[in-house]
Amino acid sequence: MRFLCFLALCLVPLVSHAADSLPSELDSADRRAELIGWEGVGRLDMAGEGTCSGALIAADLVLTAAHCVVDDANRPLKPENILFRAGLRNGEFIAASRGLSVAVTPGYDVRGDITDTSIRRDVALIKLASPIPSALARPFAVHRGSKPRGELMVASYGRGRNAVLSIQRECHVLDYSSDIYTFDCDITFGSSGAPVFAYDGVRPAIVSVVSAGGTREGRKVGFGMSLLDRIDALKRQIALGAPQVATKPVVVKRIGVGDSASSSKAGNSKFLRP
Repeated sequence: MRFLCFLALCLVPLVSHAADSLPSELDSADRRAELIGWEGVGRLDMAGEGTCSGALIAADLVLTAAHCVVDDANRPLKPENILFRAGLRNGEFIAASRGLSVAVTPGYDVRGDITDTSIRRDVALIKLASPIPSALARPFAVHRGSKPRGELMVASYGRGRNAVLSIQRECHVLDYSSDIYTFDCDITFGSSGAPVFAYDGVRPAIVSVVSAGGTREGRKVGFGMSLLDRIDALKRQIALGAPQVATKPVVVKRIGVGDSASSSKAGNSKFLRP
């Protein structure tokens, strides 16, 4: 399977709404009370690289997309150049910490074509230098099922709204095959790495991470991966302290990040250009 667009960058206009407005199905958590329960979602700022979304799965672990934390040579970014701000709202935040180490799913490579394999491996963990107490921002559980029942939810810092968390409380799985979800959630630049939630008991649990975006029959869709067995492997990688990403020489440079010739930033949100 091959994908024609990445990180909601498609061969059609990205958004039909103004940059400072929200689609009708999104809720903006621009008041502190509206963040209650969502404090564990935050914005990742990568120095010189833009921003992504991420979520706490432990006091010192942030789950995000692998493409958010590697450079255009597929090397993990220096963790001290990554800042996670939990519950960011118009410059204020619940808590913040820089990274201490970064783990990327083995075999992931940001270079070359976007395929089902690259999306399946597009998962990373950031270990924080300063753990965030659960009394301030409670971590989210990871969903244990292969396919969630019912509706999904997405919380992200997207383009035109990346100063405030936006929450879509109802979207759906359109397809699930080969460990890849196709969903109709509203994603855009900056939504990369955002947690996709399904209900697992009384509190939403993370079932996937936003990796890519595209269109299907004229309808905007997103792609994410199953997290089963991936989180434990990343935790082991952090414990071992050994990066396991491909660093082979670049043969074909199709996309890049952070240079004016091959990348762009919209609303200071990281994305890649085919």
